[in-house]
Amino acid sequence: MRWFFYNILFTIAYLIMLPNLFIRMKRRGGYRANFQERFGKYSPDVEARLGEKKRIWIHAVSVGEANLAGNIISELRCHIKDVSFVISTTSSTGRAVCEKLAQKDDVVIYLPIDFPRNVKRALKKINFDTFILVESEFWPNLIRAMNSIGKKIFLVNGRVSDKTAPNYKRLKCFFRPIFECFTLMLVQGELDKERLIAAGAPANKIKIMGSAKFDIKPIEEERIDQARANCEQSGIMASDIVVLGGSTWPGEEISIAKAWKNIANPNVKLILVPRHMERGDEVEQELASIGLKTIRRSRVKQGTETITPAEDVILMVDTTGELSALYGCSDIVIVGRSFDPNFGGQNMIEPAAMGKPVIVGPHTENFVPVMNCFKEQNAIIILDDVSKLEETLRELIASADKRMKFGLAGQKVVDSQRGSLSRSAIEILANI
Repeated sequence: MRWFFYNILFTIAYLIMLPNLFIRMKRRGGYRANFQERFGKYSPDVEARLGEKKRIWIHAVSVGEANLAGNIISELRCHIKDVSFVISTTSSTGRAVCEKLAQKDDVVIYLPIDFPRNVKRALKKINFDTFILVESEFWPNLIRAMNSIGKKIFLVNGRVSDKTAPNYKRLKCFFRPIFECFTLMLVQGELDKERLIAAGAPANKIKIMGSAKFDIKPIEEERIDQARANCEQSGIMASDIVVLGGSTWPGEEISIAKAWKNIANPNVKLILVPRHMERGDEVEQELASIGLKTIRRSRVKQGTETITPAEDVILMVDTTGELSALYGCSDIVIVGRSFDPNFGGQNMIEPAAMGKPVIVGPHTENFVPVMNCFKEQNAIIILDDVSKLEETLRELIASADKRMKFGLAGQKVVDSQRGSLSRSAIEILANI
């Protein structure tokens, strides 16, 4: 009976979300492509490939999870000869990342929307025995259907945020049978384990692995060199001090820009990389409202932007796949989705791994185990309010030693926490 009500409520929720989905399709362009895959319908070529041989199916919700999925895939390839993957995602930006990391024999698809008919249709066409879910996104119909036909289901780098934990616990009678379907749940920390158990997950199926996000691969020097060349093309020279706002959300771009503008140092340049590139027009208009000109990376690439270096010009990177390399070109990094009114945080490990001083706001709830590691070593700068950003930037800009101190401390934390991917791969291999 519970699943009957779930399907009714999910249908209602999906219909309410439809207008937003259509808006996203229009804004992102690529969101419309392959949309039929969300209903378990594939082109003849993709359908033939999905059924031709057994693959491991790994699901990554969006960009962050997709990058992590790529690392998990690389680790599994080290242990299994001639293995290939079905890689599914939910977002168009996530798909772009998945297509870059996929090898010739892998297949990239969208995850079917969690209606019983879609799930049944997809499972009939995909030849797999093992499903790996990266971090979270527990779709009841999909997970229960996989379990009913004997598939092995793994959670890797699992986490339960402050926001979702009370809901899981409150709906324990609903989530328990879903969590019982998992073969193994590999989680980041003790808190994640406790929260899953409180939500009905079997304790004997949960193992703590640490955060797999620490196992990031070094960015190739060629990519960093190209990013530097791109910056120079936009008027940012190697001699400049570069402040980078990475994966920013609404409200954060203008706060960062105001702090930078007040500093008024011609040798300090600002790069903003919004988390969602379709917000480019919105961000440009906001910055123009306070008298700031924006150079947009998309227009530079198209050759439609004329560059005139000036101290009050901001480079906005409204393209995908460039942020990681840009971290290597920066001197100070501000990680987004961490200042009010936003919640949860974005990945602060990538810039820390490159030895960059990292600033975050008070909201990093999606990275509790990770942040605990940084806090213990005083290796990250946490501001309780964005109003303190200008003062903090001034201090870091004035002191190369201070920038180096925080950069080296963060890098040391990342290096000390590596190994989760290898441990996770060994656990999966022992249970398939």
